[in-house]
Amino acid sequence: MAEIIKTYRQSLGAMRFIGKRYGDDDRVNGMFGAKWGEWFEHDWFGMIEKQAGVDLKGMYEDGGSYIGLMRGGHREPFEYWIGCFVPEDTAVPAGFSFVDFPEGDLGVCWVYGKEAEIYGLEGACAERLKEDGFSFKNGWCFERYSHTRFTEPDEQGNFILDICFYVK
Repeated sequence: MAEIIKTYRQSLGAMRFIGKRYGDDDRVNGMFGAKWGEWFEHDWFGMIEKQAGVDLKGMYEDGGSYIGLMRGGHREPFEYWIGCFVPEDTAVPAGFSFVDFPEGDLGVCWVYGKEAEIYGLEGACAERLKEDGFSFKNGWCFERYSHTRFTEPDEQGNFILDICFYVK
């Protein structure tokens, strides 16, 4: 069973998110895994990293992570974007879209568990952040696939997925 093992505030400078936007019609078996497969197959992360022209890992702590950016639901169509954060003045390659984010703070949750258990817990993370005194800012949240916490399972075969919300 997945569990939230850590929450904290993280401050970020202004950034641009470059990626591709998907909706509910793009899900396969309720998930976006097939779209992630396309990203790796076409090396779209590499294309964005090359376009940025800087080492994205140095942008901020956890920089260079792959991102599943989300907003909507309830009364608005759900949006799921796949991409990464880059410097705010990065040109957007053909075929991609972008969202600019001003300087701000994140409320971060670390979700720990087996890979199949750690997805879809944005609601639980939002509740935990509220309990910890955070209030939300702009409706965006994202999955952050850290190149160490997510890509290297621990000795029990567990991963950590970051779930982040822009907060006041």
